Amino acid sequence: MNILMLSTTFPYPPTKGGTQVRTFHLLRYLHHFHSVTVLTQRSADVSDADIAALREHVSELVVFDKPTDRSNKLQRFANFLMEGTPPSVRSNYSPAMQAWIDQHIDKFDVITCEHSVNEAYIRPEFRHKAVVNVHSSVYGSCRNQLQTGTSEHELRDRINLPLLKRYEKRFCSKFSHIVVTTEDDRTQLQSFHPNAAIRVIPNGVDFAEFPYRTADPGGHHLIFIGAMDNLANIDAAKYLTLEILPQVQAKYPDTTLSLVGARPTSEVLQLQDRAFVTGRVESIAEHLHCATVCVIPMRTGYGIKNKTLEAMAAGTPIVSSDRGLEGLQFSHPMRALHANTTPEYVTAISRLFDDAALRSQLSENARSLIETEYTWERAGHQYLQVLEEILNRSKDSGLTG
Repeated sequence: MNILMLSTTFPYPPTKGGTQVRTFHLLRYLHHFHSVTVLTQRSADVSDADIAALREHVSELVVFDKPTDRSNKLQRFANFLMEGTPPSVRSNYSPAMQAWIDQHIDKFDVITCEHSVNEAYIRPEFRHKAVVNVHSSVYGSCRNQLQTGTSEHELRDRINLPLLKRYEKRFCSKFSHIVVTTEDDRTQLQSFHPNAAIRVIPNGVDFAEFPYRTADPGGHHLIFIGAMDNLANIDAAKYLTLEILPQVQAKYPDTTLSLVGARPTSEVLQLQDRAFVTGRVESIAEHLHCATVCVIPMRTGYGIKNKTLEAMAAGTPIVSSDRGLEGLQFSHPMRALHANTTPEYVTAISRLFDDAALRSQLSENARSLIETEYTWERAGHQYLQVLEEILNRSKDSGLTG
């Protein structure tokens, strides 16, 4: 196959965030078997070295400059209201990128939109050979933030919510095939587009980056990982540091906490008097290996969580909210402790501090689950199956070329 992958987020290095991680590992897998052309955009933080490194993993790389949006907030909202396209999509739309697609589209068998923001480039005549890979639902994320009281701008989001629902319904109808990361997203998008073929393909873990720990460090050291400029992670970091940690320290006075992740905002940096705020680190796995417990107190944030998969792969015992475990298979055996309130977190963390055998059990069971169900090879194989189905349907209907 000749595959065209559209990603307005530059998918390298695969350590910057969830979108980069998923897109990079899927394109790398597909490139082993087929010709993959990646169309992407370059923002100010993308270096020449990043571009050179990504070229090694694709057949062709076409890079456009990130568009500059000079409109004000009122203009952006007015456009959203009238046209139905969110500002986040509109601001990333490049006419030059669209022109390239229109000129070269006939040579590709399949088009993949890596995250819904790229749906803007799909014309009606492309539908038969296009798939959208929805990393997380924009409507679901907004709704969840309102439900949990973690919205940054509640009034704005209450106004935007029905508009996002309208938008998601509209763009889903542009695709006969949709890929999501969790069953929750599948249920929601299926209600928008009942006739679409929707496939759940969760994320994976790079075992070279997240090897299994060699020993249990013991002690009373907590860790939370994630990009520290992400709204859901900022909320989780503050909740863990300001509400959960003091109650744990009341029982275990020597308890320490590390907040590990790039680009900490001022809100996160203000937590430095209570926790270690590391900023970007060379190896997240090394920090996970040094922690007694990884706490994932997510109260918002839709979709599968890479941080959860990575901690499980590294072998660090986990205490997590239901939101932090979203999309994962947690029946038997036990692979993590659940908590959704502050007392529940304190109880679960205390259990793990006091019980080395339980820490070992969770560590081994979690790693085993990742090795069997959450590898990038498995995700890539499933994604390839979807693309092959699109190609075969196009051939059967005589729409190839």
